[in-house]
Amino acid sequence: MGRNKPSKLYVKLIHKACKRTGVYSEHYTLSEKATERELIDLIYSLNQNDIIHGILVQLPLPEHVDEREIMQIINPVKDVDGIHPFNLGKMLTGIEDMVPCAPHAVIKVLEKYNIDICSKNVVIVGHSNNVGKPMAALLLNRNATVTICHVYTDDLKKYTKKADILVTATGVKDLIREDMVKEGVVVLDVGGDVDFENVSPKASLITPMSGGIGPVTVALLLEHTIKLVRRKKEYISK
Repeated sequence: MGRNKPSKLYVKLIHKACKRTGVYSEHYTLSEKATERELIDLIYSLNQNDIIHGILVQLPLPEHVDEREIMQIINPVKDVDGIHPFNLGKMLTGIEDMVPCAPHAVIKVLEKYNIDICSKNVVIVGHSNNVGKPMAALLLNRNATVTICHVYTDDLKKYTKKADILVTATGVKDLIREDMVKEGVVVLDVGGDVDFENVSPKASLITPMSGGIGPVTVALLLEHTIKLVRRKKEYISK
């Protein structure tokens, strides 16, 4: 819904991955002018469709659509991206079941490269409901010291300069520059915010925008889908 180019690319990658792995997928595109009611009706129909095991509403949504309302409409047992308040609430209590895929991908990358999270100063730039906020919860679950920055933060550099681990997810190109990070920082760029060429020499680990967090996010989306399919089969067999 809408014209966000990164979102359209992400959706394209998802369907390509589904086709490659044999996961059935359907793609519904609503115009930018479609009403909130139209989107709600579509989600209700998918909630009741037994062929569909996972529902993903690609964010961001147009301003006239209440994202919080849409998050609550998705059936929690089909919430493949973990954005329903029920699944987010479980995560806040330390029960990581259906976790938003992008922040989950960040954790997977940190684990893959044996980056210790406990006690580290982690700065998150961006406080969205599907990345920034759940990212903070996942890090707190692992005993990091977390700071969340956003569009209203004064003197962003003051915070990013102190980060042992920096996670960015704003969609603002080259927001994070060389002078805003310290030597040895670990940088995970979710939103294409980092001046990669100039920041990378100072980083001990940095993810590129293309081929970085994105493919891991897609892989986790498929993993979550399979998890929901198996869970439903187990429930039916009981």
